[in-house]
Amino acid sequence: MNSRDLAVGIFFMSQTALGMLGNSALLCCFIIADFVGIKAKPTDLIVKHLTWANFIVLFKGIPESIAAFSQTYYVDYVSCKLVLYFHRVGRGVSLVSTSLLSVFQAIIISPSNSKWAQLKIRALDIIGPSLGLCWALQMLVYAFILVYATDIRGGGNVTGIKMFEYCAVVKPRRPINTLTLILLTSNDVMFLGLMMWASGYMVFILLKHKQRVKHIHRSQSLRSSPETRATQRILTIVSSFVLFYVMSIVFTAYLSVLEGTSKWVSNAGATVAACFPAFCPFLLLRHYSSISRLCCPSS
Repeated sequence: MNSRDLAVGIFFMSQTALGMLGNSALLCCFIIADFVGIKAKPTDLIVKHLTWANFIVLFKGIPESIAAFSQTYYVDYVSCKLVLYFHRVGRGVSLVSTSLLSVFQAIIISPSNSKWAQLKIRALDIIGPSLGLCWALQMLVYAFILVYATDIRGGGNVTGIKMFEYCAVVKPRRPINTLTLILLTSNDVMFLGLMMWASGYMVFILLKHKQRVKHIHRSQSLRSSPETRATQRILTIVSSFVLFYVMSIVFTAYLSVLEGTSKWVSNAGATVAACFPAFCPFLLLRHYSSISRLCCPSS
């Protein structure tokens, strides 16, 4: 084992352990909050689904770490299909859940005289069905992975196959490959755009509200006002999400059109895809109001 493989293995293992720890802590906070009787927010259900999706995405880091430490480690035929499939489904659900969280928060904080006000009550009733549709849609979009994913031994005699660390993927014909690339990219871009629009709308509402109550904060700096802090939190979460997922889209698209397999590109894509699921729970633990009330009742 060379030093590069050792460094990659340690990084994958650390990233996976950190993400698992953070998401476990977030789930434990929700369980304790339910146990002590803290009233749940309507968007808590979305955050719970987001956390489970993060777990699924991070699970791929386990075989990635083992493959980096052991060059002879391979996943069997069925496990290879399931690992790759549920990783992509979890990544898609994480993206869509964050988009839904932004949209529902935008609806909730919208002024009572806006056209979105009438959706506030109805929005609470469709959170559950929207999450169910989210899982079903992502499982359908990535169903092709179950067809083209195979193990290393099974793909040894197949032409047009891409060998990765512990699995292999049969490359489809060019028209199917192009159509799949367009479908996946459109899925990511659509929900990223929806999330950015909803977050931009929230920032706009908060800034307008800050202007209206500016006289209340004359004794405080604008930096310390509640509206400014809320705006900064939204921008932090959204910008980090967009940064990691745009990079993930780029690596995924490049791997799809690349002839052969690049170990560096494959490792970089896996690392970037797991960045937000690993750091997301720590952002939520710090800024999510339900968790803040649990950790600090006086808040």
